[in-house]
Amino acid sequence: MSLRIECLSCRMGGQPILHRVDDLEAWPGEITALVGPNGAGKSTLLKNIAGLVTAAGGIVLDGASLSNTSFTARAQKLYYLPQDIGSNSVLTVFEAVLLARRTRTSEHGHEALYKVRDTLRALELEDLAERALATLSGGQRQRVAIAQAVVREPRLLLLDEPTSALDLHHQLQVLEWLSRLARERGIVVIMAIHDLSLAARFAAHVWMLHQGRSVAHGTPGDVLTRARLREVYAIETHIEWPADQPPRITPLAATRRLGI
Repeated sequence: MSLRIECLSCRMGGQPILHRVDDLEAWPGEITALVGPNGAGKSTLLKNIAGLVTAAGGIVLDGASLSNTSFTARAQKLYYLPQDIGSNSVLTVFEAVLLARRTRTSEHGHEALYKVRDTLRALELEDLAERALATLSGGQRQRVAIAQAVVREPRLLLLDEPTSALDLHHQLQVLEWLSRLARERGIVVIMAIHDLSLAARFAAHVWMLHQGRSVAHGTPGDVLTRARLREVYAIETHIEWPADQPPRITPLAATRRLGI
């Protein structure tokens, strides 16, 4: 199941947000990182794919257009996890993940319970299984939300800043787990992310947006260059691609004063 974006444009509140975003592809078994400055259109693009926002242009999933597909129909194939995952639910962590599993599948009995337990174990949530969601920290809730997303076993997973509230340990843990799940289950994973070093480390492909336009797409090495980061982010960077260690992208200085 591959995804392709063709000449996608979107207006919200009368303002153009996306401008003919074209020729972007994401493939099963891989993480595609969606990067760009604040306001570049990353969240809007994910919402377009999920069917939450109306757009002009084409979204093709596994060879079939989603342009006239309802949100309900899309939800059978994909899952969208937004940035804002606040919850005051009285459900426990285990109940919330189990409900997510049963919402997506018709299985009952031990099979669903095993899936939930395996997912909680992978995200180090076992000790929180009996805690109410409303009592969790922001990072803990984010891990539960990722568990709810993955336990549904979507073919396409859309994640908007999934590591933003996580500490360094859990950032690496979650991304390593998502990378392995993508490979093992053949899932298409598209992830908006600000940390370019993590994008370079875990993504097979990168889509870069700037001011609502697609300015680059390809491998991390092709997209995340000093010249492009200077143009798009207005920063000077030091970039290392060591053969035996994860890539490192270090901001050094801003190249122009912000208009604030």
